[in-house]
Amino acid sequence: MAKKINRLKKNSIMNFVAVAVLTAIGIVLSVCSFIIPFTSTTFNGFAGSISLGLDLAGGVSVVYDCSLSETSNTSDLDAAIDATVARLESVIGGEYSEAIITRQGASEIRIEVPSVTNSDDIFDLIGDPTPLYMTMEEGAVDDGDLYISGSDIENVFVSFQDSNYGVVINFTSEGREKFAELTSSAAGGSKRLYIYLGDPSDPTWQTQLTCTEEITSGSTFISAGDGETAWTYDDAEEYSLRIMSGTFNVELELKENSVISATLGTNALKYCLIGTAVGLVVILLILWLRYGDFGLLTFFALIIYIVLMVFFLQAISFVQLTLPGLAGIILSIGMAVDGAVIIFEKVREDYRGGKKIPMACKNGFKRAFWPIFDSNITTIFTSLILYILGTASIQGFAITLLIGIILSMFMNLVILRFFVKWYLPLNSVKAKPLHLPKQLKPVKEEPAVEIVSAGGETND
Repeated sequence: MAKKINRLKKNSIMNFVAVAVLTAIGIVLSVCSFIIPFTSTTFNGFAGSISLGLDLAGGVSVVYDCSLSETSNTSDLDAAIDATVARLESVIGGEYSEAIITRQGASEIRIEVPSVTNSDDIFDLIGDPTPLYMTMEEGAVDDGDLYISGSDIENVFVSFQDSNYGVVINFTSEGREKFAELTSSAAGGSKRLYIYLGDPSDPTWQTQLTCTEEITSGSTFISAGDGETAWTYDDAEEYSLRIMSGTFNVELELKENSVISATLGTNALKYCLIGTAVGLVVILLILWLRYGDFGLLTFFALIIYIVLMVFFLQAISFVQLTLPGLAGIILSIGMAVDGAVIIFEKVREDYRGGKKIPMACKNGFKRAFWPIFDSNITTIFTSLILYILGTASIQGFAITLLIGIILSMFMNLVILRFFVKWYLPLNSVKAKPLHLPKQLKPVKEEPAVEIVSAGGETND
């Protein structure tokens, strides 16, 4: 029996040492930057790789008011705005992956691009939205003409084909049929295709296309040809942006343009981190005063929780950390500590009632499971609803709260349970290191030592 107890103590110490080493590695990977050996790649650390929102990183915020354009293929403004948001995400998101484009109010679109200091960069990408027409008639376009408008174009991008830079235009299913009919009529004849960007009477952005055959593939490549007229990459990109600006289903009128200083966000993040550090020290002190060694185990689990939180914030691509998001993290830390408090209060109750420490721990985790599970599941559903229905700032709060709540359940119901299991072989009879209360009436139990396992089983 003594050999078995010694073996359990040795295993427990080894388990704690192994977890401590892995946690230390996790902390280093979270906060340190270094060049990966034998490569030229710099590892910025998990914390340094977290995508920051506009309020923390600074950047540009632009608001447009929307109205239906002349070339829109719908009379539903809501549908047109949704389509425009999707196209703006394609145009701006390709250049700035952290940009957020959202609807605001009944007829507005908000564009937020972190870490950008000049709003002209965004305006250059969006361009000046103007009507786009593709037809066989030179001059003005009327309702009787067969023409392709911006709403018939699905995507535009720069490409390099036949030793020339140019633009590939992909059409929608309806646009594909129109383009096939246009190219069929123009193929082999004297007519040419014309692309007009803006006023058809203005030749500045008028492009003539020669068509030799019907095109039914739903896409076409446009270039300026060879020689001195050939496009550079920048020329092709400018043309693609002009075409893409003509695909918006609405007219965009600039309503608000502001540049947010990165200093404000940096200070806010710094003070938030300082406050969190102070809060963790206070939590450590309170946990130790109330629960002794169990409090230290809880704080150890909380450190692992924070390392996992930092990892997932940088690993999940659509997560962008904002000030409301920081509030969600702090709230989830509080709920993680609250779960541990529920567990160890149950343990104290059972011990005060006369149970031995191992049995009190087993019953404490068992009795605390449903209160923790119920409260966290409710919060998870609330977070999902806020993320689905909320604005961008509320979504930032909801997603970090959601991640934090899931991790807090893992911390309390798995990590902390293993820690208690490993601790009991080291101390299963002394109440003083655990700051347990006086027993009112000891209860007779089997003399075998019970050790709580992760699955609620016991080892004799």
